[in-house]
Amino acid sequence: MTATKIRPAGLVAIDREMARQQADARASFENNAAKAQEVASSIRKTGRLLLLGMGGSHAVGRAVEPLYRALAIDALAMPLSEQLGQPLPLNGKTVLVTSQSGESAEVVRWFSEAGSAADVFGLTLEGGSFLARAAPCLVGAGGTELAFAATRSLTVTFALHLAILAALGEEPTAALGALDQPPDNDITQALAVLEKVTTIVTSGRRLQGVAEALALGLTELSRLPCFSLEGGQLRHGPMEMLGPKIGVILFRGNDPTAELVTAMATSVVEAGAPLIVFDASGQPPVAGAVTLRFKLATGLAAVFAMLPVAQRLMIAFADSRVDNAGTPVRSTKITRSE
Repeated sequence: MTATKIRPAGLVAIDREMARQQADARASFENNAAKAQEVASSIRKTGRLLLLGMGGSHAVGRAVEPLYRALAIDALAMPLSEQLGQPLPLNGKTVLVTSQSGESAEVVRWFSEAGSAADVFGLTLEGGSFLARAAPCLVGAGGTELAFAATRSLTVTFALHLAILAALGEEPTAALGALDQPPDNDITQALAVLEKVTTIVTSGRRLQGVAEALALGLTELSRLPCFSLEGGQLRHGPMEMLGPKIGVILFRGNDPTAELVTAMATSVVEAGAPLIVFDASGQPPVAGAVTLRFKLATGLAAVFAMLPVAQRLMIAFADSRVDNAGTPVRSTKITRSE
């Protein structure tokens, strides 16, 4: 007899979040236009943007950094914990503090120590949270994400940034199209190539923030040491780790950094490491890699296309490695201690 594995309760909870993430993200974009204009006005005035967050919230900041920079904005994403311990001056900057719960320990302490500042705003999923009370906020639809490991919260937060970018003059049509019609790539071959790995390294160039978000989720759910290195940082020494037990996932978009990702993919294959490429570049696939193809895209259009597929791969990989994936054993959904 063939036993049917019961889906872990933690993954069922994640399934529920993911089933509504596109609709909640679209509503978040549409419902926050006025507040997005307010944030955009501040960014135009200062020309400088500091993005603060922890965990998945910081990964979102890393992903949108290049999008703001492309609009001639001096944008920098930093972990909120780093700003607490090694603070950058805030004068003349617009500050965006992101916390899906709005209750993280670092958020609470930062507001108690930073004092009042005119150009501080928040991004959160919880309109009644500490963050929402402490600063003017864009609030994502659907309320707090309940499942462990960020899925819906990432997609919704990206949609809030899309609202700000649109208020700054960025055309949102391509990103909204990708959000409304996410691709349904078959991940079977990608999952199979990771069957014997003990570690996964994710990497990108302009899409590095998405790589970091995926690495965090892979670690949280599979409990394996998965981590992310920006493409240049991976090239400068850490290539020594590559081999059959080290899985690599690369993100390649339709942007000027695509050739660098291609070169890295070729090197990974030559090193004998199992390789998956999320590819929206329109370039030929790299021989020896498992390629997940997407429509030609860059920026948030590429993010919205790739993210749900990356989430499905992350969840399937974790489910293949641990019996109760999605149920944390050393963490909590809202981190209330430092």
